Amino acid sequence: MPGGTIYKLNTGAQIPAMGFGTWQDAQAQEEAVLEAIKAGYRHIDTARVYGTEKAVGKAIGRAIRDCHVPREELFVTTKLWNNKHNPNDVAQALQDSLNDLGLEYVDLFLMHYPVAWKQGDNLFPKDNGKPAVVDIDYVDTYSAMEKLLRTGKVKAIGISNFSKSEMERLVDKASVVPAVHQLELHPWLQQRLFVEWHKAKGIHITQYSPFGNQNEMYSGPNQLGKLLEEPVLNEIGKKYGKSSAQVALAWGITQGHSVLPKSKTVSRIKANMDGDFKLSAGDMKEIETLNKGVRFNDSSKDFGYEFFADLDGK
Repeated sequence: MPGGTIYKLNTGAQIPAMGFGTWQDAQAQEEAVLEAIKAGYRHIDTARVYGTEKAVGKAIGRAIRDCHVPREELFVTTKLWNNKHNPNDVAQALQDSLNDLGLEYVDLFLMHYPVAWKQGDNLFPKDNGKPAVVDIDYVDTYSAMEKLLRTGKVKAIGISNFSKSEMERLVDKASVVPAVHQLELHPWLQQRLFVEWHKAKGIHITQYSPFGNQNEMYSGPNQLGKLLEEPVLNEIGKKYGKSSAQVALAWGITQGHSVLPKSKTVSRIKANMDGDFKLSAGDMKEIETLNKGVRFNDSSKDFGYEFFADLDGK
């Protein structure tokens, strides 16, 4: 069945466990997303800052027109960037994304980071060579996002890259509990207490970087090598006739999370879809032993804001 495993958000909407990430390689994304939809993916993740919304939109348009995939079968996520945190900018920021995507609504709109930058169209504004951080409370930005729910242009809202204390404060002050928190999660960064906290609050987790440090941008702390070379993942994979990458994806899905692998290679796009299966309790216990608290994605220095202050991997 297209989309595979499905989870229910606290809004009642359904989100496919297997998502398709579109960060980087903007020029390759139209074909990659179309191939992903043909392979059965129904959850597509993009963001304003990726520069891939137009390509993603073209692929979705082709899938609807040429492959007869109904729009309502697709779950599309995009994200508000740091330069549009002023509450007066939020509605237009969403509209700009919708215009580029060629869609009337997105299924999920996330605040990409809890940091606000100077208003304007510059995606990376600087003051004296440093990130132009401004004093806008992410709670106020989120309140503006809540108003979008009434417009029908967004079906659910959430956040990405928040710390535990930031999450607690947001949930305490918000009118609408976030539907989703998108965060880095993989067998080397398991964040089990934080995961349990989300479960207790009814907030769905979407895992980015599910393969750890596959990206060529990440050399990794202390040159750890590759997560997917872990013998434990390979051994578990042999039992199921699966690769270590498929086991890493199944690790997230078994916990009830969505996962966002990304690839532009057709064979790998299809292979990742086969990571949609459940691991046994024994396998999950074994993977617990791999936890190193290693975080590959931390933009604190570059963004002028201390992210993940109370989380593993700092």
